[in-house]
Amino acid sequence: MTESARQTIADTLPDYLRPGLDIVLIGLNPSTRSVQAGHYFANPRNRFWRAISASGLIGREVWPEDDAALLDMGIGFTDVVKQPTPQASGLTASDYRRDAPLLREKLLEHRPAIACFHGATGYRAYLRYAENVRASGEIVLGRQEHTIGGSEVFVVPNPSPANARYSLQDLTSWYAALGRLREELKGA
Repeated sequence: MTESARQTIADTLPDYLRPGLDIVLIGLNPSTRSVQAGHYFANPRNRFWRAISASGLIGREVWPEDDAALLDMGIGFTDVVKQPTPQASGLTASDYRRDAPLLREKLLEHRPAIACFHGATGYRAYLRYAENVRASGEIVLGRQEHTIGGSEVFVVPNPSPANARYSLQDLTSWYAALGRLREELKGA
């Protein structure tokens, strides 16, 4: 395979989606480091894998290399914007206009029980550019009133190292709450 062919294949991370998932974890966009590694949340400073492992959501320790395998546990991955950047500040309004409606189509097609957004920024952008809803005020973390098709919406803090507002324990608690919602919905 030529270098240019590799770059074309690795322009972004693949979606790990299929019908009937319990949870689809939705990042704002892939980091260039994650795209280079070929796995979601691959920056070693990102707290996602440590927090989700400690939360009990998966039931075992997981690493970036486990991202595709989580499909078999009912958990998928995608992003609001598929354009990789070193930092989220590299995204433009045209990136959101292009990709957020595509995310909506993916969620409506695959109908996960829960669409879980990593961070209020990603969820706010999704609402604006995919649903034409301008969220006024602060978006509160947790279960949202808005649904996407039949999917419940849940917002957790963004585990990015740039989001120091939340500790590893805070993140772990939010993924545990996500797990409780999954169990509640399965019992319903």
